[in-house]
Amino acid sequence: MTEYLDGAVIPTGFDVPVEPLRQGAHYSGEPGCIARARSFASHFLDRLRTEWCATIGPRSDGAVLLVVSELITNADRHSKGPYILELEGTPASVTVSVYDSSGAVPERYPRDPERVGRHGLEIVHALAEAVVVERVPVGKRVKALVPLTEA
Repeated sequence: MTEYLDGAVIPTGFDVPVEPLRQGAHYSGEPGCIARARSFASHFLDRLRTEWCATIGPRSDGAVLLVVSELITNADRHSKGPYILELEGTPASVTVSVYDSSGAVPERYPRDPERVGRHGLEIVHALAEAVVVERVPVGKRVKALVPLTEA
């Protein structure tokens, strides 16, 4: 809805465009980066709760942190740093994007409960609504859309 006041156009209600909350961080690959990325994501979720009044249940909170951990761990292991974490959130979802310098596309292995390791992408796919891997000029971007729920 738009109101007109003495010739001025004043947007009101839902016609005011609202951008998602976005935040990014750069990591060098030094020890402790994975923990710092999780902390960064936790603060981002707190901002989403505060600034967007998002109701994020403990299950969704844990899902976002686990997706961040898995994607940052993969970037740390396979690119040898540096890498970038970008988060974009609304009350309905958080998109986790990780850019790294490796051009190798990550491989998702079939389920095998007896395999030790290499379950990262399997976990990400289980928690995310969508997972996309794209080549970018400096390497690749892995993007996961994690839905947020109240319960």
